[in-house]
Amino acid sequence: MGKSYKIAVIPGDGTGPEVIAEGIKVLDAASAKFGFTLEYTNYDLGGKHYKATGEILDDETLEKLKKADAIFLGAIGHPDVKPGILEKGLLLKLRFSCDQYINLRPVRLYEGVNTPLKDKGPDDIDFTVIRENTEGLYAGAGGVLKYGTPDEVAIQESINTRKGVERCIRFAFEYTRQRNKHKKLTLCGKTNVLTYAFDLWERTFNEVAGEYPDIQTDYAHVDAICMWMVKNPEWFDVIVTDNMFGDIITDLGAMIQGGMGVAAGGNINPEGVSMFEPIGGSAPKYTGKGVINPIAAIMAGSLMLAHIGEQAGAKAIEDAVMKTIKNDMKSVEAGKMGMSTTQVGDCVASYIND
Repeated sequence: MGKSYKIAVIPGDGTGPEVIAEGIKVLDAASAKFGFTLEYTNYDLGGKHYKATGEILDDETLEKLKKADAIFLGAIGHPDVKPGILEKGLLLKLRFSCDQYINLRPVRLYEGVNTPLKDKGPDDIDFTVIRENTEGLYAGAGGVLKYGTPDEVAIQESINTRKGVERCIRFAFEYTRQRNKHKKLTLCGKTNVLTYAFDLWERTFNEVAGEYPDIQTDYAHVDAICMWMVKNPEWFDVIVTDNMFGDIITDLGAMIQGGMGVAAGGNINPEGVSMFEPIGGSAPKYTGKGVINPIAAIMAGSLMLAHIGEQAGAKAIEDAVMKTIKNDMKSVEAGKMGMSTTQVGDCVASYIND
């Protein structure tokens, strides 16, 4: 009898429940094949819940989520809820309360997926961004004076601690070693302007690098990273950066790997509960139409299995996704797949079951 894992499921808003359903379908196929069990508990959180109750994430629910082996998230975002309310009250609260200090974003182009980059293919676009996930500009430090007046002052502070920076950088070195591709780690920053914060990042990076003589290291400013991700993405193996820059460059990474429909990520606490999600939003205009691409959610499930130790199941899902994209889908764009949302999930599951 294989292991059993408790998975907290937050289907969320818009198309979130649709893609999560396909993710669970594929996870069930993998668990059946490789002999482990996933016990799901659904949590009705998001915009609909907020509008009905006025609550976003209460402390009792948060404590239940912390006791899961992993959290599987669909999407958060409701057209009738002001931007920032759900993001801060649910996503950021989960990340901070669960100390999910790593955001892990594989950027991989699969065969059969179009990239906007001329003459680039799967061998060129295959790297990972590791983003610090609980500090920086997202920590919520700052304030406003004289709000709504001509003299208004708005201050948003970037918080960077030695502990937070070092644990992120150490994770990145370990990940680069385990990934075992080019064994190259790039620090992305802005040392020429953000001299206080990125002096800390650079000094810590160089100090920790001394413990990893097998890892090649380099540094690039964030603006240069954006240029080279477009011109020469094959230069990158693993990139480590702060919260804000990581948020920006991972969206660029999603576009060069084919779009939000294939981009998945993890919010990682190596010692606690981690959360896995498709990168794209709730896409309310596609809700209920059966045209949204579930591949990103399915790949989030693959990342989740890898994290909890079910490597064979994780690889089987990714292999099945690659076959589905190459052999069966016309496109990874919503409404252009040549298949419905459910049919994509069925196809991926069928390859696992073969």
